[in-house]
Amino acid sequence: QVQLVESGGGLVQPGGSLNLSCAASGFIFSRFDMRWYRQAPGKERALVAGITGFHQRRNYVDSVKGRFTISRDNVKNMMYLQMNNLKSEDTAVYYCKATYGNLNYWGQGTQVTVSS
Repeated sequence: QVQLVESGGGLVQPGGSLNLSCAASGFIFSRFDMRWYRQAPGKERALVAGITGFHQRRNYVDSVKGRFTISRDNVKNMMYLQMNNLKSEDTAVYYCKATYGNLNYWGQGTQVTVSS
């Protein structure tokens, strides 16, 4: 069955780094566009970054440009989000999402907390 499993979240101080991972299974990963979303307490889930399937074109929300890097490994069926210079406003549950046409799959999320 389809699975997306996020990992790598945790507690980090402002200015620190984390590398999130999303392990995919049960579908043809390389065909799917992949995205990271986040949901902070009391806020709507919002797009953070995306990467297309074959050409691996990347896009980012303005607030993370220059700090976050999205990548994927179509052999290992993995997606990553390298997060540097973390700020308190990056605190949220981070979700990965796979999209192909009308198909949309979500992971269960991983908590990222940025606090001193």
